[in-house]
Amino acid sequence: MAIRYEVRDGIAEVVLDAPPVNALDVAGWFELADTLRSAGRDTRVRAVVLRAEGRGFNAGVDIKEMQNTTGFDALLGANRACYEAFAAVYDCEVPVVAAVHGFCVGGGIGLVGNADIVLASDDAYFGLPEVDRGALGAATHLARLVPQHRMRQMVYTGETASAAELHAYGSVYKVVDREKLVETAFQVAGGIAAKSPTVIRAAKASLNGIDPVDVKRSYRYEQGFTFELNLTGVSDELRDAFVAGRDADTSK
Repeated sequence: MAIRYEVRDGIAEVVLDAPPVNALDVAGWFELADTLRSAGRDTRVRAVVLRAEGRGFNAGVDIKEMQNTTGFDALLGANRACYEAFAAVYDCEVPVVAAVHGFCVGGGIGLVGNADIVLASDDAYFGLPEVDRGALGAATHLARLVPQHRMRQMVYTGETASAAELHAYGSVYKVVDREKLVETAFQVAGGIAAKSPTVIRAAKASLNGIDPVDVKRSYRYEQGFTFELNLTGVSDELRDAFVAGRDADTSK
């Protein structure tokens, strides 16, 4: 299983554990969505800690699965599964505390951008390499982490931002040593769990209700461009080059 789940002391721990880089396949993204929805519906749960094991937080979708699947089934599956997982973070009835270490790229941005509170280790970095893979998406969520013009620059170039930079923007609450990340995440979640669950669940619903951007609709709009790019054939060339470890043809 790519996702581990445990509840203790009112806190649900959801752990991404899909070596080597926590790039989830279609089934893994759907599993994550189902796990987060179950956590929100569980009356024992007052807060969720979303974290990962291994080298980094999340490297997005499993590109090898996409390239090894004929037709558009894997692409459509990844689009739907990522949409469901990102929405499950956002819609979770209790606050989600994301604890990020190492790389948080691609789909990782969709998860973290929809979280309620973000903590990061001092080695964490964030980015969207989608343009180099012939895709678009999660700019909606990156825009919740960095200012508008920085987001655009990161999308066009694939450049990453450090945890320290995001902390300066206020989107990352705390930056800590890597060995203290999980402990800090549970301390923050514990402070929430100590409050009235009725009030906290109402607070989550109210904050989503006043959000100026409909993140689910906005992300779905982005995904339409990814599908269009795949119809041109450009996306296959870029993904094939990535899997093969060679330079891509960028003439188109």
